Amino acid sequence: MSGLFGATSTTDEVLAGVDLKGKRVLVTGISAGLGLETARVLAHGAQVTGTARDLAKARAATEVVRTGAANGGSLDIVELDLASLASVRACADALISDGRPFDVVIANAGVMAAPFGRTADGFETQFGTNHLGHFVLVNRIASLVKSGGRVVIVASSGHRMAPFSLDDLNFESKTYEPWAAYAQSKTANILFAVELDRRLKERGIRATALHPGGIQTELDRHLDPDMIEGMITQINAALAAEGKPPFQWKTIPQGAATSVWAGFVAPADAVGGRYCENCHVSEVTDAEISPISEGVRTYALDPETARALWAKSEDMVGERF
Repeated sequence: MSGLFGATSTTDEVLAGVDLKGKRVLVTGISAGLGLETARVLAHGAQVTGTARDLAKARAATEVVRTGAANGGSLDIVELDLASLASVRACADALISDGRPFDVVIANAGVMAAPFGRTADGFETQFGTNHLGHFVLVNRIASLVKSGGRVVIVASSGHRMAPFSLDDLNFESKTYEPWAAYAQSKTANILFAVELDRRLKERGIRATALHPGGIQTELDRHLDPDMIEGMITQINAALAAEGKPPFQWKTIPQGAATSVWAGFVAPADAVGGRYCENCHVSEVTDAEISPISEGVRTYALDPETARALWAKSEDMVGERF
């Protein structure tokens, strides 16, 4: 079944025939883009809990999801600011207090290529938001994930933009570069999935990471349109030289397809501890490849680095999991 889908598959196509009734799903970042689309398609049967930093914005954006929910599906929204560990812990505490288990957790929210900044706890914005916020949230609610459940972490091919090092994760001594910081946070997402999968496997829970593809969403808010156009021009020139068609953005339903594929369709043993894209498990490669080619770097799946990052993350947030 998993081989039926690819880069142009949509969320509706991937979940066609999948019975979501009775499933409970947590999706972070549902106010726009991939998170909103993920919530929409899952609410056709599943009970979805979505998180948002701005509840008013989220309620307005998800009105269409709530009115379109079907087959017993629903959407509830809880407040979560991943850039504040106090907010993350409060959200986790509320979910634990509620006590209802989840079949799938989709860690979707994030920021990209942000200007230099710090989270409420003093972490570099992208690493603190994309990795540490989800690290604390997922670990604190891990007891709620059912045996046979999955944790799906939205990473990016952007992990290939810079090598990964555990040194100076907060850019306290090295020069800040937005894309390098983004790459670092996305590699951390993948490594988190690797170690989380190892730790939860004995409970029958699998964790995986994925690249959704090139999509135009609110994630682009910090990018210069001229810079994006220049990047696409360079990519298309390279593709033309290879005799390939020009680059095309994915639609949002195509971009969110790999998240729901990894959570509900793919064989658990195939995706556990792996990196997926275009609705399949990606090949590991350290060869020189284009920005839009498929492939995951060896360092992003290295189990020793994953364990070391876990320990480092625990030190940074002041908790042991």
